Amino acid sequence: MPDREPQPPDSSSSSGSCGRPDPGGLLLCGARLTDGRTVDVRLAGGRIEAVGTAGSLGTGGGRAADAARGGVPRVDLDGYLLLPAPAEPHAHGDTALTADSGGPVSDDPEDVQRRATEAALLQLGHGATALRSHVRVGDVQGLGALTAVLRARRALRGLTELTTVAVPRVLTGTAGADGLAVLRDALKMGACVVGGCPDVDPDPTGYVEAVLEVASEHGCPVDLHTDGTDPARLARIAAMAGGLRPGVTLGPCGGLARLPAEVASRTADQLAAAGVSVVCLPQGGCGAAEGRGTAPVRLLRAAGVRVAAGSGALRDVANPVGRGDPLEAAYLLASRYGLRPEDAYDTVSAAARAVLGLPEVRVEAGFPAELLAVRGDRLAGALSLAYSRIVVHRGRVVARTSAVREFCDSATTVELGLPRQGRGELS
Repeated sequence: MPDREPQPPDSSSSSGSCGRPDPGGLLLCGARLTDGRTVDVRLAGGRIEAVGTAGSLGTGGGRAADAARGGVPRVDLDGYLLLPAPAEPHAHGDTALTADSGGPVSDDPEDVQRRATEAALLQLGHGATALRSHVRVGDVQGLGALTAVLRARRALRGLTELTTVAVPRVLTGTAGADGLAVLRDALKMGACVVGGCPDVDPDPTGYVEAVLEVASEHGCPVDLHTDGTDPARLARIAAMAGGLRPGVTLGPCGGLARLPAEVASRTADQLAAAGVSVVCLPQGGCGAAEGRGTAPVRLLRAAGVRVAAGSGALRDVANPVGRGDPLEAAYLLASRYGLRPEDAYDTVSAAARAVLGLPEVRVEAGFPAELLAVRGDRLAGALSLAYSRIVVHRGRVVARTSAVREFCDSATTVELGLPRQGRGELS
């Protein structure tokens, strides 16, 4: 780390700053990669066009010389670690930011749209350039909440990719007919994923069968809430879901961690064989799942299950202090559950994108320009102190968070050469 931390990049130097398209491309200068290299990265057309050693894309002739002369806007990433951007595979935009409402949560579509939009922007600021939001349908709210979240999705286009999961409550018995009708209407309106909570239906197996049938009709992925405390139920889901495309996801599955080791291991093998993904919630639960705790991530990964990590509740009744921060999820998996920092970050980036059906991102030419720059020089340090962040979506900077620490002057810090940012005495 340098003795004096560079100031956050000046937004005036880049026309790729928030809210303005950048048709001419963007040059990210002096970024560090996880393999230790310091590179320049040139973006164009929403993709990574070139990656070269630091200074190589801003000097010389041809197009590189144009960049040096200001033909391509630049962002100085000296002191930043450049990563594939994370994605949020498990959000609840319709109930987000309601913990302090002081009364019944408003279902007014304008209020829901405002909450969903603000929540998505908060998560974008953390680095998530794509998110999947579970939205309740049927019962009292009908399709109002979904309508509001779909409006938020349209308003956020170009800033972040928001997809919606329709979550009906009951799908079996007499009441189930209405639930199925609402679910089909939700998909016609624009919901992209069939969701639900089989644990709360009188007939969990029938519920899953209904969900899979509707998903097969519409060619949609499935994303179900379950605590995972019933291994026989998970085995049935795995048996029914095997081979379904474009895929089945379960979460948060915290109850799996409370099962006997041999039972949990056998269940993990069944989920892996069926190609079922699991989204865990290390930052806390969500209102749609009764249990608490985090799924046994290491056991699942060892069995070959794709494991992603989501945020769950963002400051609602299920978690009034939820941050919706993917890097915090990765931090918790590394610090509390024993994953290597690289594996922990994979759960919120590559694995999360795969769960969402998004293309892979690498900091290499030809890949989508979905990137996160975090202050730090190693991944472990970035997960520990991920304060300053720069978020790139579709090749342009869409969010910045800058943090500056200041300390009083001290002869000790000068003598030991410790890094500091303060420019003068604190008042």
